[in-house]
Amino acid sequence: MALSGETLPSSSATMTSEQPKKLSGLSTERTLQVPAEGPASILAMDIAVPPTYYLQDTYPDYLFNLCNLNHKEALKAKFKFLCDKTGIRKRHMILTEEVLKANPEICTYMAPSLETRINMSVVEIPKLAQEAALKAIKIWGRPVSDITHLVFGTTSSLDMPGADLVLSKLLGLKPTIRRVMMYMGGCNGGAAVMRVAKDLAENNKGARVLAVCVESTILGYLAPNENEIDELVAAALTGDGGAALIVGSDPEQNERPLYEIKWAGETFLPNTEHAIVRRFTRAGLNSHLLKHVAGVIAANLPKFLTDVREVVGGPSWNEMFFALHTGGSALLNGVEASLNLTKDKMQATRNALSEYGNLQGASLLFALNEVRLRSEKLGSSTTGEGWDYGFLLGFGPGVTMEALYLKSCPR
Repeated sequence: MALSGETLPSSSATMTSEQPKKLSGLSTERTLQVPAEGPASILAMDIAVPPTYYLQDTYPDYLFNLCNLNHKEALKAKFKFLCDKTGIRKRHMILTEEVLKANPEICTYMAPSLETRINMSVVEIPKLAQEAALKAIKIWGRPVSDITHLVFGTTSSLDMPGADLVLSKLLGLKPTIRRVMMYMGGCNGGAAVMRVAKDLAENNKGARVLAVCVESTILGYLAPNENEIDELVAAALTGDGGAALIVGSDPEQNERPLYEIKWAGETFLPNTEHAIVRRFTRAGLNSHLLKHVAGVIAANLPKFLTDVREVVGGPSWNEMFFALHTGGSALLNGVEASLNLTKDKMQATRNALSEYGNLQGASLLFALNEVRLRSEKLGSSTTGEGWDYGFLLGFGPGVTMEALYLKSCPR
């Protein structure tokens, strides 16, 4: 199995001086790119969610009342069964009852609503990103002007200029900020954002990368229907939220690293490209999932992580911490069983699933934030719940499995 993720060579590797050199003739200050000395680290992180949330045990009644579908008793019973099996306590959403009543086409099955959804998402996604970013920057403790790069990932918005430019203006980032916009990354999108941020930090001395992933149900919200069981599953799982992280190499004295990113890479499983599919229609972004996709991922994960360990080394699975995509209790149970993990290994991810639901690409970053918070709550010696090494894992279309191998830092 081929694995990617090695540090990229710098385009300026042949320079004789170790210090960056100023380029002349430019009105803004720039330097030639030289590599950093050490590995990339997560220097700060935080999350943001919309203020409105829905309790999972009352959500079926709310949704079927809102969509005028209470006469479909069998479908409602099926949806309630799915909601009860998710392991979710509550989910936050931008689409409040007030918003949906003002835009009834969104909760009318297959009604033309794509334009309404896009117009809403291009405003709301950057706003949620701004909130998460400001919280992370405050924890980081350095001025916004010190951010040199921005990587923004989302499957929940589509526009030009992109959400990266909008966020740059909202935060007051320099016009010379180097931006990467990543659309349609799916449920492994947050891992891909971090992989790119790692390479940028390690190949640009002094870089400080703002890495952001924000997801919402705006594009994919669909009224329940007997012919769209995949959408019914998505409606039982998905929520809204954004995560922001500051990534950089060679931490300065006033910076306190949370995790070193020792390795990042991905693989896709052959002949599984139809297992997770999302397509734009006039009614939004529709989802189609293979019924047993969670089992497929769980069955193939041990081989993937074993291959990774041949590259990076590392302890046994139960001597590590884990932060996973919060794809539902079936996925977490399957991974737990396939790796023979003790029950505590999934607790941080289960906490993220319970409180926020499936946040698509942002979900594994919410899980990592829970690892950080749980480490504080437990009084652990490291940011990895007392363990030195751990995995950040994303699973998405392809079927793609993405991993970041992390080293925790002393608390």
